[in-house]
Amino acid sequence: MLLDALTIIVASLTVATVAGPTAVLENKPSTSIVSVSGVAQLQALSAVPSSQVSDFVSQNPHIVRDLLSAPPPAAQVGGWWASLSDSDRRNLTLGAPELIGNLDGVPYVVRNDANRRQLRSTIRELELEGLNAGRAIAAQNLQRLNMLYSIADALGPTTANPPRSLISLDTHDAGKVAIVLGDLDTADYVSYLIPGMFITVEGNVVEWADTAARLYDEQVSWLSLLAEAGANVALETVATVAWIGYQTPHLLNVGSLDLAYEGRDAIAATIDGLQTLRGENQPFISLLAHSYGSTAALLALEQDTVVDALAMIGSPGSPAQSIHELNVRGDVFVGEAVWDPIPNSSFFGSDPGSTAYGARVMSVAGAVDVITHRVLASSTGHNEYFSPGTESMRNLALIGIDKGELVTDGSQRDAGRTLALVL
Repeated sequence: MLLDALTIIVASLTVATVAGPTAVLENKPSTSIVSVSGVAQLQALSAVPSSQVSDFVSQNPHIVRDLLSAPPPAAQVGGWWASLSDSDRRNLTLGAPELIGNLDGVPYVVRNDANRRQLRSTIRELELEGLNAGRAIAAQNLQRLNMLYSIADALGPTTANPPRSLISLDTHDAGKVAIVLGDLDTADYVSYLIPGMFITVEGNVVEWADTAARLYDEQVSWLSLLAEAGANVALETVATVAWIGYQTPHLLNVGSLDLAYEGRDAIAATIDGLQTLRGENQPFISLLAHSYGSTAALLALEQDTVVDALAMIGSPGSPAQSIHELNVRGDVFVGEAVWDPIPNSSFFGSDPGSTAYGARVMSVAGAVDVITHRVLASSTGHNEYFSPGTESMRNLALIGIDKGELVTDGSQRDAGRTLALVL
């Protein structure tokens, strides 16, 4: 049985001897798996005998936690994964699903399989533990179970169309999750829904996945309409991501940027992972960010993260003073609903809705669509931007498929936003 004292090879050379819990390199000093980090720790873990990976991980859960709290860059993870044999990949996926399912740089199909396995096994474990647990443990398990049941509900049946993939899963504390509708490996357009205050996995993941599904359907409908009108030679594809990758704030901590920095780092890692896996075949990437989530997105885009479009709705701003400080290749949009007290507050240092900021206005007031002739509802207050049938959802869908010319701004110019602009 492997214990913390297990020592294994860090370098990618052949193991000379394996005796009991120790693996030693010929002519190289051995290094304890618990004393290294990053890719070296991944290399060390992959050297654990296949029959002992699961036991080692269960006895040393802090190793997985440490790796996921400060993961190596996606390019390094991808290189490590590519260097493994098929059997090593299979053994790690089976023995350490929590780790493999959440490492950016590992293929999404593998992460989905690993996370679904982790979800099922954690549910079974908590259900069995609850039968014999004391009252306090039973209550704690029930809350955690409810969160996991919500994730299972959000994933829906395996026959869901479009397919839903579980590419990120944290089953601890308040949890984190990312559910994809469509295929991230091939989609021409990828849109990430970034949540703000009060959005939790347990309470909102089903609703958040449904919102991503509505966005997916709206984008597919627009692409079909554009293809029929001759705008595209071939029908393009989309993927939308219901992303809850950081702990969103509540009333007691929303005044701090601490959680926004956590969101910044998670967004940066997520985008880096997608861009690394797609290689030369890069999709059009958009961040559709609400409320405090827009602050997290802005912080990421002020640094090294680069995307093609950004839409901010109900945004309290960020330290960036204009769009010129953001790494966005295309347009930056801002939407503000009536009776929403958050926009224009400049709470975190800027007002994205100000003329000086330079973002394009995205109307959320409701209108009749000049192209489809649908009556579009208005968004009122802080939490109706994603409501079905709204002008807000129409515009978010178009931003995500790089059709900014058709995004309405509430001015007289909207009468001329016909398909002729993109044909």
